[in-house]
Amino acid sequence: MRVAYLGPPGTVSHEALRDSPIAARWEAVSVTTLYEAVMAVQSGNVARALVPIENSVEGTVNPTLDTLALDADSVIIIGEMVHTFELCLVARAGIDAQEIATVISHPQPLAQSARFLRRELPQAETLSATSTSEAVRLVAESDQPWAALGTSLAADLNGLVVLRRDIADQDVNQTRFVWLAPAGTKPDIKATAGWKTSIVFWGDGDTVSGWLVGCLSEFGDRGVNLSMIESRPRRSKLGHYMFFADLSGEADDPAVADGLEALRQQTEMVRVLGSYPIHSYPST
Repeated sequence: MRVAYLGPPGTVSHEALRDSPIAARWEAVSVTTLYEAVMAVQSGNVARALVPIENSVEGTVNPTLDTLALDADSVIIIGEMVHTFELCLVARAGIDAQEIATVISHPQPLAQSARFLRRELPQAETLSATSTSEAVRLVAESDQPWAALGTSLAADLNGLVVLRRDIADQDVNQTRFVWLAPAGTKPDIKATAGWKTSIVFWGDGDTVSGWLVGCLSEFGDRGVNLSMIESRPRRSKLGHYMFFADLSGEADDPAVADGLEALRQQTEMVRVLGSYPIHSYPST
């Protein structure tokens, strides 16, 4: 079975995929954007995709949410996993940290390690790359005193050395990934910690006072917990939004199903993005 991930090899997504026991025998397919990863499932080019949807430091991953809501109506979430990411400072062998003139990485890792860079590498400028793996590749191909922020996997794949480990400003940097599959696919793993249902909804009532509270109360009044709520522009008229929410329980649980039906009476669109087993979150 083919599974898409945000590449090139050595990215955090690649590292997460390699760490997943359920994907050990699957063929990993590298793509260049999250949009492509989601749409590869939509088109049938792959049977699964593993994409990031939320980071403990930077928050939700907007390209994943937007593509699922607006472009991939035949794709659902069938599972989730949490990957703890150790951000590393990598460079060519023989380069000392104080010699580094430029640090390259994806904008998110650069933001996640801003205090470290100011404190430990004040002389270095920063440059953005399309991914952490691309940043490592650029450093490996250059003879300049450059370094990259990325994974130890990317360093190994490109013949670089790790100068410093765990350099993110936060003690724990975790990313929640979701498994995507064609609509109608059953989850690949059994539920051991309950179920979660992810939805997106919108309506022109979003400009009316109390509309959103009324929508969300359809779940609270039925005892359904909301573990996440996020808004994104609808890409239509300014001031109109779509709302993403994660609900506790399966979509066909009576309380969840009743809440969804009541929500449909107040909105233009309600779509269940997936109903899937909750990941057992690690403590570190």
